[in-house]
Amino acid sequence: MKKLLLLIAALPLVFACNSGKTDETGTATDSIQTDTMAQSGLPEPDTNASKNKFSKVIGWPADKAPIAPEGFTVTKFATDYKSPRNIYVAPNGDIFVVLSNSERSAKEKIINAITGKAKAEVAGESANTVVLLRDADNDGKPELQSNYITGLNQPYGVLIIGNSFYVANTDGLMKYPYKSGDTKITAAGTKILSLPAGGYNNHWTRNLIANADNSKIYVSVGSGSNVGENGMEYEARRANILEINPDGTGETVYASGLRNPVGMAWAPGTNTLWTAVNERDGLGDELVPDYITSVQKGGFYGWPYSYYGQHEDPRMKGLKPELVAKAIVPDVPVGAHTASLGLAFYTGSKFPQKYQNGAFIGQHGSWNRSALSGYKVAFVPFKDGKPSGPLQDFLTGFIADPEKGEVYGRPVGVAVTSDGAILVADDVSNTIWRIAAN
Repeated sequence: MKKLLLLIAALPLVFACNSGKTDETGTATDSIQTDTMAQSGLPEPDTNASKNKFSKVIGWPADKAPIAPEGFTVTKFATDYKSPRNIYVAPNGDIFVVLSNSERSAKEKIINAITGKAKAEVAGESANTVVLLRDADNDGKPELQSNYITGLNQPYGVLIIGNSFYVANTDGLMKYPYKSGDTKITAAGTKILSLPAGGYNNHWTRNLIANADNSKIYVSVGSGSNVGENGMEYEARRANILEINPDGTGETVYASGLRNPVGMAWAPGTNTLWTAVNERDGLGDELVPDYITSVQKGGFYGWPYSYYGQHEDPRMKGLKPELVAKAIVPDVPVGAHTASLGLAFYTGSKFPQKYQNGAFIGQHGSWNRSALSGYKVAFVPFKDGKPSGPLQDFLTGFIADPEKGEVYGRPVGVAVTSDGAILVADDVSNTIWRIAAN
C-alpha cells in the first residue's frame, strides 16, 4: 500500500515530463507512450480484474464525527436534510445547499438489491430542493433555514450572476429572478438550456461556474455510460464542459473527453479552470485514477478511448488513434474509484499557511474496487496557481469498518464560507459538516 501511495503521489511529475511531446507532425510518439506506461506506476489494464465492494451506510453515532487535523474543530452545521449534495456560498454570505439524489428505475433497484448495492445508492425520490442557510453572526449555527426553491429535477449546480439565480437540473439550466436577502423564490423559472438527462451510475449531476466577469457560464455534463458501451451517438454533448452565455445562447464545447467532471473551481490568482473528474470502471482496483486537472480550452482528455494521456482503453482499442494521440495528461491523480466529486480552493484567511489557495476534494467513495477507497476529503497544496505537493488526507473517519464495508457517511460538495470555515455535504447522513480552524 505504501508503495502504491508513493507511485500515485509521483504521477503528476511523471506525466508532466511526458505530456505534450510530439514528433514533427504534431502526433504523440509511440516511444513516449511506452515510456509513460513504464514509468507512471499504473498497472496494465485487465478487463477481468474488476471487483465490487459496495459500502453500507450505518450513520454517525452520537459520539462520533469526521476527523480533521490537529488545530481544527469539526461540528454539525445543519442536519436532517435529505441527501445534501452541493454547497454554494453567495456573494452576501448566504449558503445554498442542493438536496438531490439519483432516481433509479424499478429494474435498476431490483438489480442493485440482488448485487448488494448500498441503500444510499437507491435512495428513492430526490428532494429536488435548494435550501437557504443563513449564519449572519458566523457562530457556526444557521439562525435561518428556508426551502429556497422547490420542484426541481435532480439539481446540482447553483450560480448567482447579478439579479439572476441559476440552477442546473439534470435535464437543463433554469434561470430565476434573484434578490439578495430574500428567503425564497416563488417566481417561475425559465429553462434557458436543455441538457441530456440522467447518466450511468450517478452521472446525472450538472455543475455550474462563471468566469471572473460573469460573461460566460461553464456547465459540466458527465457521460451517459462507463466507456461508450451504448454507442457514442448517445454521448452527444456529454463528457464535456460546455461554455455558454448567461442567457443560454452561444454554446460551445470548452473541453471534452472528461468522463464525469463534477467539481469546478478557478485556481486562485489565475484564470485557469480546474475540475474534479471521475474516471472509468472495469479495469481493476488501481485503474483508472480519478483526478483533478486544469482545463485547457479546446482540450481533449481521453474518454472513452484512452486514459491518463495515451493509455489506450482495451475496450476501445484502435477506434480513434487520432484522438488518443492528442489526449491531455491530467495534472493530479487522486486515487482509483474514489468518486471525487467536490472541489474547492481555500480562499479564506483563517486556515494555516499550508492550506492557503490549496484544493479540497470531496471523495464520495468507491464501489468498483475490492477495498474501499475515498470516503474522505483530500487536500492538494498549491503555489502560484499550480500543485506544489502530494495529495494528503484532510477530513477522515467516514469509514466505520473497512472489512464489512460499513461507513458512517460519504462526503460530496465542499465550500468555503465567508468567515473562512469549510462546509462539507455528507449526503447519506443528511448532514453538513463545518470545519473551522481553532
